[in-house]
Amino acid sequence: MIVPRPDFVSTDLGRLHVRRSGTGPPVVLWHSLFVDSQSWGPLVDELARDRTVYAIDGPSHGKSESVLRDFTFDEVVTAAEQALDRLGLVEPVDWVGNAWGGHVGIRLATGSRLRTLTTIGTPVQGFNVRERVTKGWPLVAMYRLMGGSGLVGKLLAESLIGVDSIAAQPEQAETTMAAFRNADRNGMYHAMRSMMLHRAGVASLLPSITVPTLVMSVRDDAVGWQPDEARQTCAAIPNCQVEQVEGGGHVAPLLVDRERVLRLLTDFWARTDHDHAAK
Repeated sequence: MIVPRPDFVSTDLGRLHVRRSGTGPPVVLWHSLFVDSQSWGPLVDELARDRTVYAIDGPSHGKSESVLRDFTFDEVVTAAEQALDRLGLVEPVDWVGNAWGGHVGIRLATGSRLRTLTTIGTPVQGFNVRERVTKGWPLVAMYRLMGGSGLVGKLLAESLIGVDSIAAQPEQAETTMAAFRNADRNGMYHAMRSMMLHRAGVASLLPSITVPTLVMSVRDDAVGWQPDEARQTCAAIPNCQVEQVEGGGHVAPLLVDRERVLRLLTDFWARTDHDHAAK
């Protein structure tokens, strides 16, 4: 097992925790909302055989500093850019974002910081009024009252991972959801309000993405992002391929379809290397 080296980098949204491991070309991992960098599981070690992996805990998540106010996606993108700078990653990097991390990556990919972009389970539409009323606000209100344990944690786990995936990988599911249960409640509350309830759509940004992009849709994602929507997303990006992975929620492929995720990533990067060499 490759032992990760922890780092903390200062940003305008507080100190972000980064697990660094391996050697080789850099790949940056940014996790889904609610969980942390532990959600990548063994994929970190597998990537670190050939890559330097930087697994970042987003603001108010994992070991990163809590932000005790609402904040915007623009602020998160600025914090991500500051983290890259302070890690010495001045050349474009391969970015892999799961759900929330995909939204951050899409915004970064319209600039010059990325070499490639991969999104896993990242719908491009914003939260509509019905979703805010029926899903978002009740979850935020329940979390504020009860925290991340008990019913709230169970409901969220079933949404993020899915019942079948939890049954298939109970230990990793437990490790993944521990980040939500153990989070600073005030910090997580503001992150949920900011990044979920106030999430804007990013469809208008897709034609401006300047790097090769891999979009992974999750077959039975509970949030309802269907394969045809993933194909439409990819069609709007100048250089994009779309693939489907297994799971019952947008974090689930990291538990139950990790080998395919790894293969898709390494093949995608190899093709990008070949295309760059051919130019």
